[in-house]
Amino acid sequence: MSARARDTGELFGPRTTLFADVLSIGLATAVACLPLLTAPAALSTACAVLRGSAQGRPATAGRYLSLLRRRLRGGDLAAGALALAGALLLASDLALVRAGLPGAGAFALAAAVIGAYAAAVALRACGRPESVDDWPAAVRAAAREALRDLGGSALALLALAAAVLCAWAMLPLAFLAPGPLALALTAIDIRSGRTGAERSRSGAR
Repeated sequence: MSARARDTGELFGPRTTLFADVLSIGLATAVACLPLLTAPAALSTACAVLRGSAQGRPATAGRYLSLLRRRLRGGDLAAGALALAGALLLASDLALVRAGLPGAGAFALAAAVIGAYAAAVALRACGRPESVDDWPAAVRAAAREALRDLGGSALALLALAAAVLCAWAMLPLAFLAPGPLALALTAIDIRSGRTGAERSRSGAR
């Protein structure tokens, strides 16, 4: 994310301004996620707004809400339904593990690996620019990157864990956590794109 120089008379520097914008976008995202089916579109829009700040576009809650109003189409709601179904399926599988069924240990390990990979793909898909108008393309690209860039996938999962931990430790933070999460996912995608470009240049030599 590029940072502009502080203007004459400006009280806060660009990093402080971006931090405030991230928190306001986080609050708007948390409210937009409350219907659950809108969660992927809400997080994807937050990432798109924060990505736009690198090109000088305003990263404000007003711009976020303006973009989100155009997003709630059938494809976005279908993505939300799929994500919710996956989360419920994983929760039911873990409930079966706690019931003490034979082979529960191996099943729990497999469920954890599959769940972690699915979560990494979903998070990275939200951070990709394709998710604004083409979820299948975003998911396909995220699925490739999740395996190719294991470090980025681990960072995405850690960002999600940090957001959940903050919300669990202090409930009011649940309404601000989506902002830093979206910022982390955007940074991970930009980092992954730069790494891929450098890898391609190295292979061409």
